[in-house]
Amino acid sequence: MNQQEQFLEAFKKYLPSGAVEYCYSLWQEKPFNFYITKGRLTKLGDFRYRKDRKLQTISINHDLNPYQFLITFVHEVAHYRAFENHGFNIKPHGAEWKMTFRKLMIPLLNDKVFPKEIQIALSRHLKNPKASTGADLFLSKTVKAFDSKTQTGKVFLADLPKGEIFELQGRKFQKDHTKRTRVLCEEVQTGKKYLISAHAEVKKLD
Repeated sequence: MNQQEQFLEAFKKYLPSGAVEYCYSLWQEKPFNFYITKGRLTKLGDFRYRKDRKLQTISINHDLNPYQFLITFVHEVAHYRAFENHGFNIKPHGAEWKMTFRKLMIPLLNDKVFPKEIQIALSRHLKNPKASTGADLFLSKTVKAFDSKTQTGKVFLADLPKGEIFELQGRKFQKDHTKRTRVLCEEVQTGKKYLISAHAEVKKLD
């Protein structure tokens, strides 16, 4: 299987079917290395730029539902396109990125790609895109409602009081204070500090 076939297979597995050809065309227009990674505590995906590399790199967490995977993919491609078109002195989530993200996302706002609920939330989000889906509580909750697994006993980290112990991806943390859209948390076993999205779904421990 060649690289193009691998990309198509990955897109068919992780994206809504109505978005596969569009996302594949974005890659064809400006190719990049693409990796699907294990779930990460602090981010859903990322874009890495290196001056010494001809191809730049985008990665997306494997454990996202198709709609979240798609939004994250376009978010990261928008970083790549914004830097390519406007230079690397722009702010990561500044006006140039917002304009690019909006432009790339609009063709996907239809019934063949997104359920009506997500279209409404995403349309509102696109008026002033934030640094992450998690920073938009309305959009985050709307997209998470389509997770395939029933998240019994889970709550948003933002809804827990300071000092509460919770579990995330099999690891125990204690909530400290909130910094804008992320929460400083201490891993119980190691004492290490992590910034975790305030809208992460966590399991409250008694």
